[in-house]
Amino acid sequence: MAGRKRKLRSGEAAPEQVVNQENQEIQSDVQVSGRDAAVAPEAERSHYFNRDRQDHRLGEDFFNQPCVSLAKAFLGKVLVHRCADGTELRGRIVETEAYLGGEDKASHSAGGKRTERNTAMFMKPGTIYVYPIYGIYLCMNVSSQGQGAAVLLRSLEPLQGQPVMMQLRAARRREGARQLKEKELCNGPSKLCQALNIPRCFDRRDLASDPEVWLENDPEASASKPHEVVSASRVGIESHGEWASKPLRFYLRGNPCVSVVNKEAETQTLTGAIRNDLNPSYVHPDDSKVL
Repeated sequence: MAGRKRKLRSGEAAPEQVVNQENQEIQSDVQVSGRDAAVAPEAERSHYFNRDRQDHRLGEDFFNQPCVSLAKAFLGKVLVHRCADGTELRGRIVETEAYLGGEDKASHSAGGKRTERNTAMFMKPGTIYVYPIYGIYLCMNVSSQGQGAAVLLRSLEPLQGQPVMMQLRAARRREGARQLKEKELCNGPSKLCQALNIPRCFDRRDLASDPEVWLENDPEASASKPHEVVSASRVGIESHGEWASKPLRFYLRGNPCVSVVNKEAETQTLTGAIRNDLNPSYVHPDDSKVL
């Protein structure tokens, strides 16, 4: 049954007017809160990165280049893993190795061999290839142009999420081991997989479009100059004859996170850069071995 209407006193607002006024006040509060939220300080994050990173993500065109070119182009780029809890771990790539496919005796795809494990090496450029070593560690590679060709990510410089990286690395070390220095968190292919929590299931994912792992430009980094990129022999492939000495490892000179420094190669690279400056037609002997 409907209630009886109460006679309004002079100057008293109708119930409908009161409700409308309250709604207007609520909407006003929401708008103010929205403005406040826009300027409110966000959670702590690295000073290297802007709020919107979409413009810096590298797409398919970047990965679609020959193996040696891609290995060099990776230097200075930033690898990102967004973890399940939303934490983003970032590291700048400072060392890579190129594996040229069928002709490369040190490659998993030597002789054009294609297996269930190395399938990602034959997929489109930008495909992630994650494989285990010693049964317990992982290494991360990215496919390039060329059948069975891929680039090994060998070392990173930690940029964001170092406390989490420290925990992830410590969890795989023996009890009582000394605390790692920041430069030691990602200075090796398996170490960087541990520090950035790269799992085996990332194998065959597309680095150009995956929502959890991707590659970015560093907006504050300048392009690496030729004399800053050292070309040296790869690590741990001594049993593969002439391919063991080919200068297919590339790293940023002077970066403390590089896994293995080759002083002889640094001298040769610097000498070659000087000669190129004096004579642009000069070709460094080591470069000719790669072709």
